[in-house]
Amino acid sequence: MASETAVAPVDPWTGKPVRRRRRGVVTVATGVAVAVAGLVLTADVVAYRRFGPQPEPRIPGVERVAIHDRFHTTDPVRYDRTPPAGGPHAPVWLNCGVYAAPVPPENAVHSMEHGAVWVTYRPDLPAGQVDALRLIGRRPYTVVSPYPGLPAPVVASAWGRQLRLDDVGDERLQRFLDVYREGPLTPERGGPCHGGTGAPLT
Repeated sequence: MASETAVAPVDPWTGKPVRRRRRGVVTVATGVAVAVAGLVLTADVVAYRRFGPQPEPRIPGVERVAIHDRFHTTDPVRYDRTPPAGGPHAPVWLNCGVYAAPVPPENAVHSMEHGAVWVTYRPDLPAGQVDALRLIGRRPYTVVSPYPGLPAPVVASAWGRQLRLDDVGDERLQRFLDVYREGPLTPERGGPCHGGTGAPLT
């Protein structure tokens, strides 16, 4: 009987093989499970991110947002949605990471222009779900912060794309991060996500 050769998964951000780990469950205090390492992307996401023009992977509920301007301004910006998914922004980007307090949207939008996904949540989100988001916020090119007045408990935003979620455990959140963080829609892909403004917790 022919033996099968296992193919090691590859980290999509470093291009290096990921060591296999024993099966287990990552839990947060309230039972919210979040995978933060050893992530293996689906074939459509890998093709979309790496191999030239490809159909954009479908994620139910993702809204396509038309962005008409992306100039720099030092004035406050009145965005047409909460939170913004692109548009005019501050000259200095927000350092990626986890924030315990709301951040200036103009700086966060600049980070999205560089490829960051901004995950915002209502300040009254249960503590366990906040802890889960903070684990997600350790990933490169990710900003996590509270945002008063959101239209949903959690909203994930990338340049020109937005997804509203009722719960951190929704699998669409991770897929949104997989597809859009430093994805092909990024206007200034590879721009810095550190060395700007802001002091994240992690």
